[in-house]
Amino acid sequence: MKKIRYCTRCVMNDYSDSTIKFDHNGYCNYCTDALAQINTTTYFPGEKGQEKLEKMISMLKEENKNKKYDCVMGISGGLDSSYLAYLGYKWGLRILAVHIDDGYDTEISKSNIQKLCNAAHIELRTIVPDAEQFNALTKAYMKAGVPNLAIPQDNVLFAFLYDTVKKEGLKYFLSGGNFALESILQKDNVFNAMDVVNIRDINRRFGTKPINKLKFISSYKKYIWTKNGTVVTLRPLNYIDYNRDRAFKELNDFCGFEYYGRKHLENILTAFVQLFWFPKKFKVDKRSSHLSSMIVSGQMTREEALKELAEPLYDDKMMKKYIDIIKEKIGITEDEFTEIMNSSPHRHEDYKYDKFSILLRKFIK
Repeated sequence: MKKIRYCTRCVMNDYSDSTIKFDHNGYCNYCTDALAQINTTTYFPGEKGQEKLEKMISMLKEENKNKKYDCVMGISGGLDSSYLAYLGYKWGLRILAVHIDDGYDTEISKSNIQKLCNAAHIELRTIVPDAEQFNALTKAYMKAGVPNLAIPQDNVLFAFLYDTVKKEGLKYFLSGGNFALESILQKDNVFNAMDVVNIRDINRRFGTKPINKLKFISSYKKYIWTKNGTVVTLRPLNYIDYNRDRAFKELNDFCGFEYYGRKHLENILTAFVQLFWFPKKFKVDKRSSHLSSMIVSGQMTREEALKELAEPLYDDKMMKKYIDIIKEKIGITEDEFTEIMNSSPHRHEDYKYDKFSILLRKFIK
């Protein structure tokens, strides 16, 4: 059995990642690349970031002073988007929040979204994708055996976000994406969520329902709208010293925001993908990326991260409940689920894909 090699600075490893490289110190390419972005290209947690933030806020208010909103934000009920919405409220921005209710929100996330929007007086628009087609497409993804089952969820959200920005005559989308908690993401077993060619081919091969009621956005459309300035994505969390524990406390003090567990566990389907699908099907423990990001941003030591990695991935009772919910929603039996989990994994590239999408992945983060 292959011996697992860990980075000596973070907790990334070569267990299921063919792209990881180590230097003579045992440092991996992930944390080396990430550290080089602090106070240079991406993450500015100090005075320089404050200057950038103040300039951004002033620009948003000035450009949109004659409009109803200053910006659009996606809000999931998770920490990053919720904290950004809270900060936007503190900065005096007029926010239009968008949420996709795919039927898999946890009760905690539903409550968190409502409490936050009420306390911050944020207008919330919720999109509910056609449940029959959305769940059938999710089932098709499971049968296809590809890594990212959340692609339909992500694509539908971005399609709605971009359309909302355009219809409202706005320009700016404020993203909760950030360096502090997301600077490291394993490069193996990832795929562009905007690849509509891949979505349609997987549904053609394994789906049981049409997907004509689901609205998607292609890589090309997203690229063009970004290129010509129709939609401009800003990441304000990269301009502050963004600390996970401090953010949770501030949100709790502000509106009673409740802790829902580790990153991405605000949604049942996402939790299943992160904690069960990836580890069981692809030998990928997503915690390595999340914890390594926190090491890079100085929120955790390597020793603390290793200790957390040694803990069980999930509570058995909770995961059984989540799996039962998913099986019921997508219409899959226990035998079918077992067969899917035991079948050979596939890459997204095993099916038709948009070559433009692959090209973009090489050049655009």
